[in-house]
Amino acid sequence: MIHSRVHIADLRERVGRTVTVCGWVNTLRLQSKMQFVIVRDGTGMVQVTHKRDGGPQEGQLEALTPESAVRVTGRVVDAAQVKLGGLEIVPETVEVLNPAATPLPIDEHTGLEQCLDWRFLDVRRRPAAQLLFAVQTTLEQGMREYAYAQGATEMHTPKLMGTASESGAEVFKLGYFDRSAYLAQSPQFYKQMAIAAGIDKVFEIGPVFRAEPSFTSRHATEFTGVDVELAWIDGVEDVMAFEERMLAHAIGKVADAHGTAVAEHFDVEITVPTTPFPRISMAEAHEILRKGGWDPQGVKEDLDPEGERSLSAHIEKITGHEFVFITHYPVGIRPFYHMRPADDPSVTLSFDLLWKGLEVTTGAQREHRYDVLLKQAAEKGMSPEPLQDYLNAFRYGCPPHGGLGMGLGRVLMVLLGLDSIREATFLFRGPNRLTP
Repeated sequence: MIHSRVHIADLRERVGRTVTVCGWVNTLRLQSKMQFVIVRDGTGMVQVTHKRDGGPQEGQLEALTPESAVRVTGRVVDAAQVKLGGLEIVPETVEVLNPAATPLPIDEHTGLEQCLDWRFLDVRRRPAAQLLFAVQTTLEQGMREYAYAQGATEMHTPKLMGTASESGAEVFKLGYFDRSAYLAQSPQFYKQMAIAAGIDKVFEIGPVFRAEPSFTSRHATEFTGVDVELAWIDGVEDVMAFEERMLAHAIGKVADAHGTAVAEHFDVEITVPTTPFPRISMAEAHEILRKGGWDPQGVKEDLDPEGERSLSAHIEKITGHEFVFITHYPVGIRPFYHMRPADDPSVTLSFDLLWKGLEVTTGAQREHRYDVLLKQAAEKGMSPEPLQDYLNAFRYGCPPHGGLGMGLGRVLMVLLGLDSIREATFLFRGPNRLTP
């Protein structure tokens, strides 16, 4: 008789029945009279208990190795003495679907870099790592849900570009038939084309490529970006309001679905933020930080990571809020397409969102007037020729609009209290890592 597979988490309601579980050998305790095998699947662990009797089953269990993939059919028995859920399976058949080689290349003491070399084993062996991807799924679902409820259209934009986007810095160049192509640093220009195409609200969750030789805990050369663009806005405030509500909705979903598990595996309590988030201009941020003794080396207009952490701590102390929007970045450190206010052309109608001291988002109102864009590009020393396809989108009635780009890995990092974006990514890509 063939039994359909039962998840280990659902065994309690099947006590006294014969079931089939599929999973991996977690640990083996092979004693003189008894054989104990802990089997793990994505939902939990269960003890398989066999009394030695010299039969074929004994030999099969004896030959098992940790992490072998097995299918076990047997009776579920209430066993109060078993620490693992108070249940055990008395096996009728144990089928080895794929034996694992020994010894394993990683164990619980292995460093992060080597774990990344064997990421499939690393994730499989650690419930916390599996939980991370469940959290990521719920987080994305929450973001999409909010965007859909606002009438946004999900778009899929090209990742291959004929010209280097934005300033041309930090792009990957690759051979494309008889010419060169570039990997998209951002879907920015394409989102704006969608706005010009008459799609009122646009969002995309997809890959972003940055040829940045950064070896920090928060940089990757390929990551997942959450991008939004909104048409017919009254100002950049509309973009910030959209983002804070989207994040509050998505984090609320994660708290409901995974709050207890996250507290157990990551020792982090998920706090659903209240809206609106605090807002502070870059000029005010500098003033506050300088009063606190911040003296950045070589940072004139922006904030360094230490400045971002200090400012977040200050805002949290005053407002109790973990998030803060920094607004009105100087023209010198923002792209040519950020709009500038008429009353102060030295700054841009832009923002960064910090969460617990880490920048997770950059956004702005875009300049939608063709002649102003040309002028601002020229000021940055940019030639209009490579930008022509982009600039054309503004020649035939493009509405006022703005948007944001958020790093999904960074949001997960802060949400789960991780030390590095390497841990918040399934297969990390950085300057020194193109494998596995």
